[in-house]
Amino acid sequence: MALIKFPTKSLNTDAVNPFVNTVFDNLFNDNFISDRLVSRVPAVNISESEKSFKIEMAAPGLDKSDFKINVDKNLITISAEKKDEQTSEEKLYSKKEFNYSSFSRSFTLPETVDYSNIEAAYEGGILILTVGKKEDAIIAKRLIEVK
Repeated sequence: MALIKFPTKSLNTDAVNPFVNTVFDNLFNDNFISDRLVSRVPAVNISESEKSFKIEMAAPGLDKSDFKINVDKNLITISAEKKDEQTSEEKLYSKKEFNYSSFSRSFTLPETVDYSNIEAAYEGGILILTVGKKEDAIIAKRLIEVK
């Protein structure tokens, strides 16, 4: 005789048929399904040089036209939206696949930013934003340095 231990739950719904409940738990907690339901936000690297800030965002598989970059006061928002529709017809079967993905990230800009000197480029799946600093911020930094 073999003893099999079933996972216990706080509710007594397992008493009727614990195997069925375990199968449904595994199905709905599966990574394949949950990965598609979770929204993904691209990773970001932010660096600062003497004359500018650089924001690098990893967003492969998008086009330049998918991005939308807004600056509102001291807040910069980077968002993207992509819609794909693939149709294939074979014999008597027809299959359509829809793919929709979007994200939005916002960052607070410091007071030293020159809003007229913001540039964006998309190369090799990486969006690169260069945010220039005001001239007086660069000069003030030079005056503070200890020699």
